[in-house]
Amino acid sequence: MNKILVVEDSEMVMKVLRHLLQAKPAYQVVYANSFEQVKQACDEHKDGFFAALTDLNLPDALDGEVVDFILSKKIPTIVLTGSYDEKKREQLFSKGIVDYLTKEGRYAYSKAIDMIQRLEKNQSIKVLVVDDSDMSRKHVVNLFKRHLYQVLQAEDGVDAIKVMLENSDVKLLITDYNMPRMDGFELVKNLRYKYDKTDLIMIGVSGESNEALSAKFIKHGANDFLHKPFHPEEFYCRINHNIEFLELVEKIAFNATHDHLTGLYHRAHFFNLGREQHKNARANSSQIAVAVIDIDAFGRVNTEQGNEYGDYVLKLVAEQLQSMLSRFLLARADTDIFYLMMPGLDNEKALAFISKVKQLFSGENFTVNNTNYHFSFSAGVTNQLYSSLDEQISRANLLLQRAKEAGGNMVIGDDDED
Repeated sequence: MNKILVVEDSEMVMKVLRHLLQAKPAYQVVYANSFEQVKQACDEHKDGFFAALTDLNLPDALDGEVVDFILSKKIPTIVLTGSYDEKKREQLFSKGIVDYLTKEGRYAYSKAIDMIQRLEKNQSIKVLVVDDSDMSRKHVVNLFKRHLYQVLQAEDGVDAIKVMLENSDVKLLITDYNMPRMDGFELVKNLRYKYDKTDLIMIGVSGESNEALSAKFIKHGANDFLHKPFHPEEFYCRINHNIEFLELVEKIAFNATHDHLTGLYHRAHFFNLGREQHKNARANSSQIAVAVIDIDAFGRVNTEQGNEYGDYVLKLVAEQLQSMLSRFLLARADTDIFYLMMPGLDNEKALAFISKVKQLFSGENFTVNNTNYHFSFSAGVTNQLYSSLDEQISRANLLLQRAKEAGGNMVIGDDDED
């Protein structure tokens, strides 16, 4: 759980921020309304803060001293201010802030919190900066690092291709145009043969005045183009726009097979994958067990904490089940019900395995809104193949219902039916 520092002396603005952040249970938020409280918070939280959202001027720090202090703690900092000042904006970006936003209604506060979420996502995104100028390359590298990206470097197109071969998970490449051995234009053309625009974002950069250069880059495979010199805000807007486009495409593809909330396979995809395995098991007379798992009394989280916190806990529950059941096919079927397919296990072994998982799961602690929760689950497990996977799941559901009727926190298999 990431720890966020929020600094604001206006009671009205603080009220809005508290309301918006209450809907983000993944964050532990520390609030301060003065420079002195900020110092105390940093002293008390020695493990540091993931990010800070701070007002520029406070009653005991009228000239933005709080921003300098937070930056000195190496905390990514988003500045909120009541008025736009071009000179101050330039100064703050030169110091290394993440973003500069004016307090222009609820949208500005939502955008600030979105930026914190953007920083979280950026930690898993790998980018490659290609430029033969050490100074230019380091400048762009520092801009990326300020937003917590994983950054790789290359001095020209030839080196860039070597880096790409060693790092197939690079999501974004930004390249200068004029370089020895292989320029940026040739690099983009060569890489686009292998990578689609929805697999790798490529952005060309140049300080040349040739107006046709941007069109040339984009026509031959670049997603975007930046003219040097560029302001950090322009750089981040272009980068974020392209990264968010890539994430949207990935999300659409992901949602075609996965549950939107937990990230597990959804019910339909479970049957798409499982029916073939079920068919093979019937043809080969081999063992295949299926289980239907229901989290006992999970609804109390929604009742006590609200649906948003309930969704958050359900994601944690799904992550825990996935880690315990990773070698088998697991899916979220509905609300707090999960389907599991276990090829190669007879009913006795499947029962023993699920019972062990139940024991481990019941010992897990799930914390939300300063409240600790422990859960048990009930499950029905069957190896009776019937004529289809649908019928086998129905059989497991029947066994689950008997476990629930018996009081829950129980696993029932074929041999336990009576």
